Amino acid sequence: MRPLVAVVIVLALVIAAAAVGFLTGQPRHDADASASSPAVAPPASPPPAMASARPRPGKLLPLADAMKELELIRPSRAKLADDFTVKTPGGGTFRLSEHRGRVVMINFWATWCPPCLEEMPAMERLHRQHKDAGFTLVAISVDTDPAKVGPFLTSHKLTFPIGLDPRMDLANAYAVRALPSSFIVGRDGGLAALAIGPRHWDSNAAHSLVEGMAR
Repeated sequence: MRPLVAVVIVLALVIAAAAVGFLTGQPRHDADASASSPAVAPPASPPPAMASARPRPGKLLPLADAMKELELIRPSRAKLADDFTVKTPGGGTFRLSEHRGRVVMINFWATWCPPCLEEMPAMERLHRQHKDAGFTLVAISVDTDPAKVGPFLTSHKLTFPIGLDPRMDLANAYAVRALPSSFIVGRDGGLAALAIGPRHWDSNAAHSLVEGMAR
């Protein structure tokens, strides 16, 4: 086995183990809690031309099939998503509990993370299509310099809510060990699934996921 391939496999296994530990509510070691910047996650399946993808034609998939196609990690037992309040680039705040009753996607990202930037155009399209139908998408930046975030949003014309987490307090609370990481929260406030790495967020599976959970 080539050294690079071995490193990628080990990284993916470590990331998956941390994610499962968080979703099942298992305590983390002190060394994990004090971790520095998260790693850039390898994609679950290398998606070609993700940024330019469009929803595929066809009827919506059953919820379980949509989660399987998106390669989401599901919790082994019920767990409420930790409530949080974060500042936004415009000087306001975003609080998770204020969106109870809606499907919420919490995406952790950074301006220096190429896979994060690759999936954002698809996230924007998903947000625009479902924001008026019971769906909220919030992207939490872990950039240590929040001043970089505002110009990035302007240049990329992103309209979904952005939260700032420069000290990674929220990222550590959610046991984020790789970027991007996306947590899907159901209308009841419970964690429904986790995606480690970029996804086709404007695919038929993604739209099926949001519409199925929003019912």
